Amino acid sequence: MNHDSYSPDYIRGILRSVKTIAMVGASANDVRPSYLVLKYLIEKGYNVIPVNPGLAGQELLGQKVYGSLKDIPVAIDMVDIFRNSEAAGPIVDEALALPEKPKVIWMQLSVRNDEAAAKAEAAGLQVVMNRCPKMEYGKLSGEWAWVGGNSGVLSSKRQVLHSSGRTQSLGIAEKEKP
Repeated sequence: MNHDSYSPDYIRGILRSVKTIAMVGASANDVRPSYLVLKYLIEKGYNVIPVNPGLAGQELLGQKVYGSLKDIPVAIDMVDIFRNSEAAGPIVDEALALPEKPKVIWMQLSVRNDEAAAKAEAAGLQVVMNRCPKMEYGKLSGEWAWVGGNSGVLSSKRQVLHSSGRTQSLGIAEKEKP
């Protein structure tokens, strides 16, 4: 897997297949990126479980916070790592030790650990590094362009405006968002 470039289909497949996400490094500070991503993913219908040992037992955006992945009583589809690159290795080890392994390891922007990625892929998991699921969801659904984000796709083709008033962007119709 080339972790320097992911196809839209790879990212779209992940965002469509996962339902339960454990966010390691979730913050209660409402200006922190992890808080904003947690809130966004919950609003998009994902079951996001915050993981933060310092907040364990409390609630964050209506979700119980757990101290570690092993404390979560339900199966996890994706582990979203909001910690530094060095911390990603032990987090991946913890995820791989779970009785039911997640399908995906996602490392946030600026988080890259090739050794941990190789270990996860060897165990059959999909891996994304140095990306944000909120931003990727926004790019694929067309929301990113609405707030001035650059999708990274240059085209001379116009966006299609549907009778509903919605645009179609990157090949995802409004009802087919990831």
